[in-house]
Amino acid sequence: MTTKAPLLVIAAGGTGGHMFPAQALAETMLRRGWRVKLSTDARGARYTGGFPHVVEIEQVSSATFARGGVLAKALVPLKILGGVVSAALAMRRDRPAAVVGFGGYPSIPALGAATLLRLPRMIHEQNGVLGKVNKLFAKRVPLIACGTWPTDLPEGVQGEHTGNPVRGAVLERAGAPYIAPGDYPMSVLVIGGSQGARILSDVVPAAIAALPDNLRQHIRVSHQARDEDGARVTEFYAAHGISADVQPFFTDIPSRMSEAQLVISRSGASSVADISVIGRPSILIPFAAAAGDHQTANARGLVDAQAAVLIPESRLDPQALSQQIGAILSNPQAATQMSLGALQYGQPEAATRLADLVEGLAQV
Repeated sequence: MTTKAPLLVIAAGGTGGHMFPAQALAETMLRRGWRVKLSTDARGARYTGGFPHVVEIEQVSSATFARGGVLAKALVPLKILGGVVSAALAMRRDRPAAVVGFGGYPSIPALGAATLLRLPRMIHEQNGVLGKVNKLFAKRVPLIACGTWPTDLPEGVQGEHTGNPVRGAVLERAGAPYIAPGDYPMSVLVIGGSQGARILSDVVPAAIAALPDNLRQHIRVSHQARDEDGARVTEFYAAHGISADVQPFFTDIPSRMSEAQLVISRSGASSVADISVIGRPSILIPFAAAAGDHQTANARGLVDAQAAVLIPESRLDPQALSQQIGAILSNPQAATQMSLGALQYGQPEAATRLADLVEGLAQV
């Protein structure tokens, strides 16, 4: 009779910021001979296309207090409780050796069940400030792995700095040679996180259009825009003679990033991790409404490494952004130094370090 491989349950909410590092851990644990199950909700299931096919996807009942009317909010505790009970029953049938939560409301059922059953469990926080769900479990887990350092943790809670795991597709391009800007086609990648960012669609096209002719004529833009913004962004670039590929979601961001001379991005934890591991100059615009201003905290490391320029939303306008784009793309030496600074800040071993913690926790 063969012994069953140990099971890891990964619990993650429905945004790329939670799902991409979860995918990176799944890939690493599978290579180490583990079985992996992902616990998420219907929203999170939309981001599972990149997960290895052998990962079992388990959709759980969860909910958030952030959306819906009075009745919907009143039903939230019941939905979460139902999810916890369902997860606990599943864990009784197939006992996990470890449970890792990556944040988001859909991670509550699995972490709640693991807490009730006293299973080995931990959380990974991607940002410099704990998310609501991770804060809820911070004192209920023996271990917190931190993607951004330092991370603001509750008093008495210790964290272990692992960095943010990046997917295999990003690791394949880690440290890809950087082609400095010059008098030839240059790529600018514009990403607003997994759900796009309207402010980037409002400001970036006009900023690029305002560049001097000798720069603008060489630029090719890959711009991630929300569905409702795509048509106007595409039309603007076309009207100003700028070559642009505008899509709501790029499935090949690692490839596009490795070919870019400059990345303009929100400073979500996964975006910062990808930029630093591949090693590209960036202009970062933190999401002003992010809880605890965590996107500014995420950007700090790249800015301190002189690899990124940070522009707060309050100061973002086409003229200010155009000046920064022009300063980087007209100075090949400075752009190259920024790319090297990003690489020095990068944590390509983050998934390995996190997997080591998981195995230590599970004592497998």
